[in-house]
This record gives sequence, structure tokens and C-alpha cells, in this order.
Amino acid sequence: MKNKFYKYIENLQDTITSALEKVDGKATFKEDIWKRKEGGGGRTRVIENGAVFEKGGVNISAVHGELPEVLRNQFKVKEGNFFACGLSLVLHPKNPFVPTVHANWRYFEMYNSSGDIVTQWFGGGQDLTPYYLFDEDAIHFHTVCKSACDKHNLEFYPKFKKTCDEYFWNTHRDEARGIGGLFFDYQKETADFTIEDRFNFVTEVGNRFLESYVPIVEKRKEIIFTKEHKDWQEVRRGRYVEFNLVHDRGTLFGLKTNGRIESILMSLPPIVQWKYNHIPEENSEEAKLLSVLANPKDWLL
Repeated sequence: MKNKFYKYIENLQDTITSALEKVDGKATFKEDIWKRKEGGGGRTRVIENGAVFEKGGVNISAVHGELPEVLRNQFKVKEGNFFACGLSLVLHPKNPFVPTVHANWRYFEMYNSSGDIVTQWFGGGQDLTPYYLFDEDAIHFHTVCKSACDKHNLEFYPKFKKTCDEYFWNTHRDEARGIGGLFFDYQKETADFTIEDRFNFVTEVGNRFLESYVPIVEKRKEIIFTKEHKDWQEVRRGRYVEFNLVHDRGTLFGLKTNGRIESILMSLPPIVQWKYNHIPEENSEEAKLLSVLANPKDWLL
């Protein structure tokens, strides 16, 4: 399974980066191959200063070796080895009317002293972070997410949508990072689902990513914007940074396990503002966004 999934994310990285280069029309992804001294490595691809994407990355990695202390404590074991691979992407558009997007799909195995698999699971998801809210964009994004889930189980979308709303919550701000999507973790083999079923579900979501995001980009990328719009985008990007550095489990895991820092912090936007006690005008489009972020909604009702 680990070889099968790694081959999948290799191909998915190629598919996504090729499609995004066509959308941008100016910049291309720069590739950086890296190795981890404890075992494994990755292929980072970053795009910067494009016509559409101010900064973004689509990265894959496969790492293995002895369980780091943080994982030994988490799994309550004294020793063991692991393998983990995944694709992670974040795209920060230039135009404030185009939303930021994040997605990742990953697979994990843990082994005993004999090298036998003692546990394995899939995780992942995707979520949208707009700076100006267009209801039709939110509906489109969630419709594709639901369609991908429904092919495998009708309970997946409401369950993983709720988990996403709960996970991407900036508790110190008491607001959502964005308008959600899907988030799932520890998708193991059960009486109802084989590990092959889990693979088929995760790859379904990954294969539908471009469909969920690119039409939104195409629709909004030519909208004229002002410095005030850009300022608001950069203020909201600050909240994105706060979540990633304070709450995000993936970022914190990478920082605590000697991960490759450039690939971990690839998710951060290039230009950010923190304005003291910044409150938008009442009834403005900016205030409209904040009201939704304070109370996550069901976009498909």
C-alpha cells in the first residue's frame, strides 16, 4: 500500500502543478529534491510571483525510520519504526478576490520490532480561505467535496465537513480560518471499510481537487482590486499564519521531528500585515466575511 500510494501522489503532484501553471500563465514551479538524514526525503515544488499565484507550493514526501519521541508518546509505545508519505499544497493568490486553498492527502504505517505493520491509516482533506466571500464559490467548493464523499459513503461529507470546521478554528481569535471543506484522519481498516476502500476514497478526493478550486480561480482572477482590498487580504493572511504556527498539527509535527523547515513553512504567505485591533466597517464586505467565520455554516442546505 505504501508504494501504491506514493506512486499516486507522485502522479498527482505532476497533474496539479501542470494544471496550475496553465492557470497562472506566467510563473512555473521550481523543483527542489531533498533528503532526510534519518530516512527518506521529498520533492518540493514552489511557484512565486506569478500572474495569478503570489506564492504556492505542491510538495510530496516519504519519510521513514525510528519513531520520534513525539510519536512514541502519542502512541504510548517505547519503540517502533514508521513510514509516512503524503502530498501537501497551499496556494496564496495575488488577487484578493481569489481564495487561498490548502489540501493534503497522507498515509502512515507503524511497525513492531519484527517489521510487521501494527497500524496503518490515511488522512487528509482540503479547505478554502476566502478574503471576500462569494456564496456561489463556497457552494461550488463544498458541492465537489460532497460529490467525492458520496461516491463512497453518504455519511462522510457531513462528518468530515464538521471535523474540518472544528479543526481549522483559531481558538485564540474565536473564529474559523476559512469556510472549511473536508478534514479526516486515522482512516483505518474496519469491519465496514478495507484499507483498499480507504485508498479509493482518499484518491477520489485528491483527484477532484482541481475541479473544486480551478473554476473559482478562473472566475475571480481578473477582478480589479484596490490597495484597500490588498490590505485586507494581508491582514487576513496574518490569521492564516497564526493558525499554522499556533494550532496546526502538521506544522507542529514537522517542527518537532526535525522536518525540513523550508518545506514546512512553504505554507506561509509572502506578505502579511498585523494591524492593531483591526475592525472593518459595519455592513462592509469585509464584515460579511467575519460574520461567517464566527459561525460556520452549511453551504449546501
